[in-house]
Amino acid sequence: MSPPIRVLLADDHTLVRRGVRLILDGEPDLTVVAEAGDGAEAVAKARETPVDLAVLDVAMPRMTGLQAARELSRRLPGLHILILTMYDNEEYFFEALRAGASGYVLKSVADRDLVEACRAALRDEPFIYPGAERALVRSYLERLQRGDGLPERAITEREEEILKLVAEGHTSKEIGALLFISAKTVERHRANLLQKLGMRDRLELTRYAIRAGLIEP
Repeated sequence: MSPPIRVLLADDHTLVRRGVRLILDGEPDLTVVAEAGDGAEAVAKARETPVDLAVLDVAMPRMTGLQAARELSRRLPGLHILILTMYDNEEYFFEALRAGASGYVLKSVADRDLVEACRAALRDEPFIYPGAERALVRSYLERLQRGDGLPERAITEREEEILKLVAEGHTSKEIGALLFISAKTVERHRANLLQKLGMRDRLELTRYAIRAGLIEP
């Protein structure tokens, strides 16, 4: 028999992690070897613990699951990634693909779909939650008819990281320390964000971050 698939599980809710772990550990070919409470911790755990698959929640503190997926794809290109989310959202789905994920699983049906998605990821096969395929294909075809492509990112990846941390209440100095850049660079990015998004202050940035799913309300 092949050794079980080693899974890293990241979600900021302990009860959710516990429930998902029960599902995965109940399968003979899957085993959770590491857990994380936020995206930054997930990246650190993946670098220090041999894992085959990372299952990441979308909305987490410090670094979202999508941000963590992008970082893991850069640092560990052989790692398979699944996004586990409560958001049945087309934009998140496309962003997950951009970030390097091979699957998108809804928490509401995780007991039905997650195990299959894990196995599909290790076979290098994409997993789209049942019911989404028709809507996604229809939406994509409508875009092509209008001459549009995939949705464009409103802000850069670095700006998104800083926006999230600003919305969580971190100071420029704290953000600089977390991202290994100077406080002055953080302030420049913050000014660019305000100008690009047409906003005036931290409160408006925080509202935008909530709407974008970077932080929970």
